[in-house]
Amino acid sequence: MRYTVDVIVDMQNDFVTGALGTPEARAIAAPLAQEAERAAREGHLLVFTQDTHEANYLSTREGRALPVPHCLRGSEGHDLVPELKKVAEADLPACPGRLWVEKPTFGAAGLPQAVYDFVSRRGGDVARFRIYGVCTDICVISNAMLLRAFYPEAPIEILSGLCAGVTPESHRTALQAMRACQFDVLD
Repeated sequence: MRYTVDVIVDMQNDFVTGALGTPEARAIAAPLAQEAERAAREGHLLVFTQDTHEANYLSTREGRALPVPHCLRGSEGHDLVPELKKVAEADLPACPGRLWVEKPTFGAAGLPQAVYDFVSRRGGDVARFRIYGVCTDICVISNAMLLRAFYPEAPIEILSGLCAGVTPESHRTALQAMRACQFDVLD
């Protein structure tokens, strides 16, 4: 079987309504959850990345550069936004699976292997990736690049209307960078 893999990046409370939330992230939460549900009903594999920090966050390299505690393990801010959490927990029989990949930094180093393990155990491969979520200019682009390195021949689509950056300008800049790196940036 060939799988379409939807990678939903960091749609967690702290990036939408919490410590690092933005109006743009709030605006995409409901339509993003609707798209994830539609994709699951069509038989896509859903992969949720979750930014995950520990209590010592402020003493890490990232914490020193961005001294805003966020997505601390076990906190409400670490949870998926409610709209998406409903999809993640829904009984959608056509969905072949749901994977959660925690990441302590921008890119989820375990993401390519988690996808590979899932599809190869079933004797399949990846038909294409679809990536959406936050932040376009940090975690979306980082995870897209990781997938490109491990799956150089797989089509990778960025659903730009379901992404939000730290700022609208940095969102647009990241989309331009991803176009330059041969990602299919879709509106």
